Amino acid sequence: MLKIHNTLTGTKSAFTPLHQGRVGMYVCGITVYDYCHIGHARMLVAFDIVARYLRHRGYALTYVRNITDIDDKIIRRAAENNEPIDALTARFIDAMNQDCDALGLERPDREPRATQYLPQIIRMVEQLIANGHAYVAPDGDVLYSVSSFKDYGKLSGKQLKNLRAGARVEVDEGKRDPLDFVLWKSSKPGEPAWDSPWGSGRPGWHIECSAMSTSLLGEHFDIHGGGLDLQFPHHENEIAQSVGALGTPFVHTWMHNGFVRIDDEKMSKSLGNFFTVRDVLKHFPAEVVRFFLIASHYRGPINYSHDNLVQARAALDRLYNAMRGVQPEALSWSEETNTLAQFHAAMDDDFNTPEAIAVLQSLARELNNAKASGRSGDSRRLAGEMKRLGGLLGILQGNPEAWFKQAAMGQGGLSDTEIEARIGARNAARKAKDWKESDRIRDELAAAGVIVEDGSPQGTTWRRK
Repeated sequence: MLKIHNTLTGTKSAFTPLHQGRVGMYVCGITVYDYCHIGHARMLVAFDIVARYLRHRGYALTYVRNITDIDDKIIRRAAENNEPIDALTARFIDAMNQDCDALGLERPDREPRATQYLPQIIRMVEQLIANGHAYVAPDGDVLYSVSSFKDYGKLSGKQLKNLRAGARVEVDEGKRDPLDFVLWKSSKPGEPAWDSPWGSGRPGWHIECSAMSTSLLGEHFDIHGGGLDLQFPHHENEIAQSVGALGTPFVHTWMHNGFVRIDDEKMSKSLGNFFTVRDVLKHFPAEVVRFFLIASHYRGPINYSHDNLVQARAALDRLYNAMRGVQPEALSWSEETNTLAQFHAAMDDDFNTPEAIAVLQSLARELNNAKASGRSGDSRRLAGEMKRLGGLLGILQGNPEAWFKQAAMGQGGLSDTEIEARIGARNAARKAKDWKESDRIRDELAAAGVIVEDGSPQGTTWRRK
């Protein structure tokens, strides 16, 4: 039985959907004002794995991942670029989709944008005012009254008295409490704005997700996910807003992925210590980046470094090398095996991808032994099992020979055609017993990052470092 760690309860428990056989999952997506960094990729890949596995286990999943396309950062960046906001967000939505495709993500079922849900946002703010959870400040902003919600802090384990003790003194006298947060911002000169019962303005960040998630998945749904940095205050505020407006429990299971860290600091745009996905893909194939991200449990931290990506590449190389020279047998999911049971046991334990990868590594060792013993039937079946299980993690779906010949996106160096020509020249030199020329070409290829391998059943093969 699938067990998931629920941030709300702090425990790992059996997952039972609210409606038999159906699951609704909402994940906080990207604020589109810049390129996605590896911290974003961690979240995107983690919940792609969750979605894949839930569907594999037979659930009819509705996966919603939002796009924030109106926000203070977006407004500032557009002004800095002297660029229309719509043009900025459209450009970075396209870039985000390119990065997601490169990383092998399956698209969510719904991808709502905040600006498409203004009527629902306004309606929820009206409900909060009517229920006594929100008020209109003298400057026209609509604020949520944190003290009106008795369960505030339950998700993050924070207490109001402690939060107030550490809160900054607000200059804005319109706030009744320094912890109160904005639901609707009154318009300022030069900023985008929409009409509302409280005048021209735009939504606050937190209310967007409450309105979009409940509009698409219902007032009470199964799973809400996002990065650990969103647990407080964003997700805490979502609970206060949604429960305060609708009077329902809102979300059953909360999931949060851990940080990507560099030198023991969280990777983020605000700290300036981030690497964009597209920058990393200039040096490593996308499947290596994906493997690196799933080689650690989604709830724990990951330490980003070039060396760790090199190690991920080596580990993935070993898996592909085991499958090399073998035609995988096509296996259906109805074929139960001990290995499949082990893989399910790992993934049923809160999506434990490191343990699932360990199952693949054990399969690779068996496959290498079968190949060495000449057991072609066993080899094909084991390779088919690796391909079948790897697909649930979004890896090992490529041709092994093509894998070893590929370069990272934009890495440059010798093209496949140039390498093949040099291999042909080297083979000719070997045939003529011109060992000096053969060694020279081999050394030239090695300097270009190409490893030549002789003696395989296919003849001379090659792969990139």
